[in-house]
Amino acid sequence: MKINEVAKLTGVTVRTLHYYDEIGLLKPSKITKTGYRLYNEDSLTTMQQILFFRELDFPLNEIKEIMTDPKFDKVTALKKHKELLVKKRERLDKLIDLVNNTIKGEVTMSFKEFDMTEIENTKKKYSAEVKERWGKTNAYAESEKKTKSYNKEQWQEINDESSNILKAFASNIDKAPCSSEVQALVKQWQDFITARFYNCTKEILKCLGLMYIGDERFKENINQNGEGTAEFIAKAIEIYCTK
Repeated sequence: MKINEVAKLTGVTVRTLHYYDEIGLLKPSKITKTGYRLYNEDSLTTMQQILFFRELDFPLNEIKEIMTDPKFDKVTALKKHKELLVKKRERLDKLIDLVNNTIKGEVTMSFKEFDMTEIENTKKKYSAEVKERWGKTNAYAESEKKTKSYNKEQWQEINDESSNILKAFASNIDKAPCSSEVQALVKQWQDFITARFYNCTKEILKCLGLMYIGDERFKENINQNGEGTAEFIAKAIEIYCTK
């Protein structure tokens, strides 16, 4: 299948598929001489797994680490996916019944059909299981070890430090991403991640930069500091990592 056909089938944009290719999360099965990306059945199976983990709110860098783990079991993951989908279907069936009864004129002041608690709890449980089974990468383990000891004041300090660096990027957006001031901020950001979470190598930093523009949640959050900040940081990181 061509990339636009995969996008139409999966509901994922072509730009996102290009991004998945860039970070090594989902590579095309073949690239033709004319540059067309082609995807086979194995690619689509991988795509299903990616979307499942996205449903569980895993960031892309963790999804990549989990799925490239030799111990990763696709069948087990799909079974978990199925269980979550069944719970969602049950909720939708109840909502449809409520709508049908309302159309018939039955006034039922019921709101339990809208409750997402069971589904959210299931997602949290599966997320914990996934991390326990496959998510013990070096970076994850290091981050978990560091962050579990942080108290409220320390988290506030970390959030303030993060916010200050992002604001500094935004205030320097008129400068070239390759400028010494902006490159110094990239180094500061890398050191911040290493000090507070895990050893942020250039390889990891490069993946983070791509994620800042490829993942809408990250992009939206960073751009709260100023429109275009995420793209600016990503470009600065790209330059920094190619030095």
